[in-house]
Amino acid sequence: MVTRHQALRTRRAAGLVGIIFALLLGTAIILVRLTLPGPDDVGGDWFSDASRRRTVQTALGLIPFAGIFFLWFMGAVRARMGDAEDKFVATVFLGSGLLFVATLFGAAASAGSLLAAAGVSGSGSGPQLQSFGQHFTYGLLTTYSMRMAAVFSLTTSSIGRQLGILPRWLSILGYLVGLTLLFVTDSIAWSELVFPAWALIVSLHILVAGLRGRSRPAPSS
Repeated sequence: MVTRHQALRTRRAAGLVGIIFALLLGTAIILVRLTLPGPDDVGGDWFSDASRRRTVQTALGLIPFAGIFFLWFMGAVRARMGDAEDKFVATVFLGSGLLFVATLFGAAASAGSLLAAAGVSGSGSGPQLQSFGQHFTYGLLTTYSMRMAAVFSLTTSSIGRQLGILPRWLSILGYLVGLTLLFVTDSIAWSELVFPAWALIVSLHILVAGLRGRSRPAPSS
């Protein structure tokens, strides 16, 4: 049986790791968007710009840690659900989170391959290979990774509303974020930032709720 102290500790852990994940992922996305050309912008000079390549390398170095903290965040949130979770929705929640991390890592590996090609040739590979790499990277990020992030935010909001973990306004925000990630990320640049922003808001709410619960006196038996 989970004690009150264990529940508060789990809540605070979910809030802290979620905040770290949101900051890491948001920073990585911003760096990639500022540095790596879009999928249709082939032939730019970013390959020959050492400072831009270092910026991409910095972003790629953040992504593995963002994935690790996301897994901790997902585990802490699932522990917060407890035995009252809906098994079907919880399975979708878990699967979408794992696929999000896998496709995010795939996008990072693809961008790393572009950097490796630039390092070998000195000025980048041919335009066809460069076009393939950029389309593959952005395809994994905006089409697949963000779709899984959409399912994760939708299921988290649904479970949070059912169990009373999240307030109504935060659940509605999660639904809006999920719909945005499902239908908008292919056509509007930077829209993928709504996911780390949502994760940051959810984590702050969980952390504040945990701190409030800690300040309340334990009920006397």
